[in-house]
Amino acid sequence: MMTEMLQVADVVAREKNIDREEVLDAMEQAIVKLGKAKYGPELDIRATIDRKTGNMRLFRATTVVEAIEEELAAQQVILKDALKVNPEAKAGDVWLEELPPVEFGRIGAQQAKQVIVQKVRDAERARMYLEYKDRVNEVINGSVKRVEYGNVTVDLGRAEGFLRRDELLQREHYKVGDRIRAFIYDVRQEQRGPQIFLSRSHPMFMAKLFAQEVPEIYDGIIEIKAVARDPGSRAKIAVLSHDNSIDPIGACVGMRGSRVQAVVQELQGEKIDIIPWSSDPATFVVNALAPAEVSKVVLDDENNRIEVAVPDDQLSLAIGRRGQNVRLASMLTGWDIDILTEAEESERRTREFNDRSALFTKALEVDEVIAQLLITEGFTQVEEIASAGVEELASIEGFDEAIAGELHSRATAWLEAEAAESDRKRRELGVSDEVAALDGFKPSQLVTLGEKGIKTLDDVADLAGDELIEALGPGSMGLEQANTIIMAARAHWFGDEPNAAA
Repeated sequence: MMTEMLQVADVVAREKNIDREEVLDAMEQAIVKLGKAKYGPELDIRATIDRKTGNMRLFRATTVVEAIEEELAAQQVILKDALKVNPEAKAGDVWLEELPPVEFGRIGAQQAKQVIVQKVRDAERARMYLEYKDRVNEVINGSVKRVEYGNVTVDLGRAEGFLRRDELLQREHYKVGDRIRAFIYDVRQEQRGPQIFLSRSHPMFMAKLFAQEVPEIYDGIIEIKAVARDPGSRAKIAVLSHDNSIDPIGACVGMRGSRVQAVVQELQGEKIDIIPWSSDPATFVVNALAPAEVSKVVLDDENNRIEVAVPDDQLSLAIGRRGQNVRLASMLTGWDIDILTEAEESERRTREFNDRSALFTKALEVDEVIAQLLITEGFTQVEEIASAGVEELASIEGFDEAIAGELHSRATAWLEAEAAESDRKRRELGVSDEVAALDGFKPSQLVTLGEKGIKTLDDVADLAGDELIEALGPGSMGLEQANTIIMAARAHWFGDEPNAAA
């Protein structure tokens, strides 16, 4: 009997691929359960199995305490009584009293089996989790075990993976027994056991496939910097070579396209654009919009937007079918991309030039020649002229210090008059002085807030950053500045807390 227990432990450990010690621990817990059934559930029963001989021993444990706890009375012995038995006894000692071994009847054996099966299953799950939690971001092969409502359960050998329907490629269907390759994107410990989540639509799945097909990527000579996918349809991948003698695009394409075709076939014909990565955002965006040609790029770092002008006949190519090309380029680069034709960009530039010229002509009381000269030098707002020094204005060809000084004075006076008028309108609209005192608002923006019904600190504090920008208009400020203003408006909500605590 004793030898058989060790043999069973060895067999179970080998079949379930878990530690033999865990199986023996499960057996000891099963014996403890039988011991409590025989001698009483209130006792502290302990069991040991000799790892060499298989000899089983059962004990009752009692703890020496200074005062008995009523609910633990059967497991404790008071110190004064313990001293009568052992003069060296002290509080905290645990005494073990050996009990006669329990007999395994039919019911007892069934109960023991249930305990062992459950403990072995728990150990198997723990082993599975430890094995696969470090394999996240790996590509794994398996076979289809079940297909339910489009969701696929994959047999991975000693574990099962779960592939949701939305993680499959378009028009992809599997049958039981089909071989499948997928990407492990998450492993979670859940109540029903560890869950291994797989994907074939994840951007990194394509990156890992390229690493398997292109030795230069696996060796780190070529680096995949970014991936964007419209799963099953089209993808873009940006690569960088750390060796100037190796062309990253040619290496990824392979001889006669063999390498990229291997990836395309695995992804059910998904078209892949391989583009060179660049640290310069403008260059990277131009590359990402390929095969469309780009004639002009304007960056807006503050709002993380980029405006791209393309020839009229390249517009549909740049946007792509249903906006696919520009959407993938935006995902790849991390920039919001606005695409205009050259004609639209020229028309807008002309309109902006005329608007600025009219503004300078009115605000500075100058003719169009001077206004256009200021615009040509890069001035776009009256505030920029007022903040520029007289020396900077005087350095413009055709201006002297007298003209520069006069322009500076007129710009300053106009801004003061505009600020006064805006302040008057702000007060009429009921925008509070507390809102006006917030750092970051221009006088004209306070008027806009009043027209939108945002008049008190609480009105501002209740907004989110993007809501404040929407209220003021596109390009009014960056999201970080908007959030800073909102947090300043919320400060009064917490201003009384220290006093309240005192």
